[in-house]
Amino acid sequence: MPDAELTSALEAIRTGAYVVDEQGRILAVNSCAENMLGRPAGDLIGHDAHDLLHRGPQGQPLPATRCSMRQAFHAGLPAQGSDVHFARADGSLVRISWVLTPYALHDGRAGTLVVFHDERTPSGEQRPGQGTEPLGELERLALLAETTTRLTSTLDVDEALRRLVSLVVPRLADWAVIDLITERDEVWRTAVVHAEGDTLVHREDLQGPMPPVPEQSPMPLSRALRGVASALAGPETYRRDPDSGIAVEQRRLFDATGIHSAAITPIRSTREVLGALTLGRAEKPGDFTVADLPLLEDIARRAGLALDNARLYQRQRKVAETMQNHLLPQMPQVPELQMTVRYLPAPDASQVGGDWYDAFALSDGATALVIGDVVGHDLEAAAGMAQLRNMLRAYAWGHQEPPSRIVERLDEAVMPITDVAMATVILARIARTGDGRWQLSWSNAGHPPPLLVTHEGLTHYLTDGHGLLLGTGVRTPRRDATIVLPPDCTLLLYTDGLIEAPGRTLDDGLEALRQHAAALAHRPLQSFTDQLLARVHPPGHDDVALLAVRTPPRGSVAPAQCR
Repeated sequence: MPDAELTSALEAIRTGAYVVDEQGRILAVNSCAENMLGRPAGDLIGHDAHDLLHRGPQGQPLPATRCSMRQAFHAGLPAQGSDVHFARADGSLVRISWVLTPYALHDGRAGTLVVFHDERTPSGEQRPGQGTEPLGELERLALLAETTTRLTSTLDVDEALRRLVSLVVPRLADWAVIDLITERDEVWRTAVVHAEGDTLVHREDLQGPMPPVPEQSPMPLSRALRGVASALAGPETYRRDPDSGIAVEQRRLFDATGIHSAAITPIRSTREVLGALTLGRAEKPGDFTVADLPLLEDIARRAGLALDNARLYQRQRKVAETMQNHLLPQMPQVPELQMTVRYLPAPDASQVGGDWYDAFALSDGATALVIGDVVGHDLEAAAGMAQLRNMLRAYAWGHQEPPSRIVERLDEAVMPITDVAMATVILARIARTGDGRWQLSWSNAGHPPPLLVTHEGLTHYLTDGHGLLLGTGVRTPRRDATIVLPPDCTLLLYTDGLIEAPGRTLDDGLEALRQHAAALAHRPLQSFTDQLLARVHPPGHDDVALLAVRTPPRGSVAPAQCR
């Protein structure tokens, strides 16, 4: 199946283009390529590009060892050429010029972008100056396509800026300077980067806060930061008496870098000016000209859209995390019991939501422990979690009943009172017995089982007391389970994000958690939880809530059944 996102990116290229995977199989093509080759996308996708398209001048199959495009593909480096023949669907040949460049796919795999152009005009006449103008246009289109793909495949502002710099330096210039306008309308010189061979070096001494943007200044950077226009500049531009603090900083930049020619263009989103991009040439020969500005403006426009998306994403994520953290409670102080909690949000802001933990004192002196997960991953799930948490607290405080009965009350109220579709929860109560030991009673509504770990590293999943998750509408009696906890043991309550991951079964996740918890049993509780998350939590996956409780060491007491 064609990759819709990749195909959409290729459509921005106004000549033939396709992307192949590491084996040379075509992953996506644009409509220009379909028209030039007389082949629909379905006849191209999945085929080896060399075997399907590449031909000799007489239409004969072309050995890969004699194909310049195939050799460039295997080298994995940008390349270009001309006088290559592609086979059309009707058996005719089209002679093309081509540009080939590595292309990062959105799923992290390596690909290759091929941009090609018919060397003949539609009338069949040879283009004047072939090998110069067509290739220049192809290089431009390939760079813009690569810019679009690389910048739109990240939602991290710093990573987007790093990719922007690596796209233009040293390809277009040996210096790149990025000035961004912050949300407080301050200007910050975010990046000053110099190409030293294949290495990009940041000049941190030239980075940092900038003076405010003057409203009337005709100087190039000031105009770009106001979104007025792109412009060319050189050292002489800023040798006159400065009209603003920004002009002083620009003179300092030119003096420190030795830039002899610069092109400055605004970085805009659809809503506002985000900053300015300056490309400078010091060692690189030739000056920028007015003819270079349209390409730089296209690059800056794509950068602006990517940065705006990244900023909006980070803002949404911050709101979601703030809401989640404010909803999660502080842990009570229980004499002799150690208690610690962790909450890790998912990397995707849209995934922040329904996981929660809770612990609070009950009216009879026991302590309630709760772990739960509302089905769904968004702010609505977080709001539903808050509803359930508050209702559960009220029921548990107001009714001195076993955990199973409190969970039954909560289940009865979920559908008529809340917006929650379904949820899982474990409600436990822990209390000291008359002989000084600690007793745990719990009821489980569809949640992964708690894990009990002794100080000696014996483990036991508490699978008793299990019942249906909340919100099914099925009314069945719920069960309680009770156990006397061994001294100096750790009780672990967690949500499914700790044990579930693509490509890993639930049993595999539970076994990994058991093994690592046993290995860490002797660690202090804070270290135990941190190391456990680091070892078990699948990176870049779901959010996780975790509640760990450790009983005090005491005299020898017969432990629960553990293995």
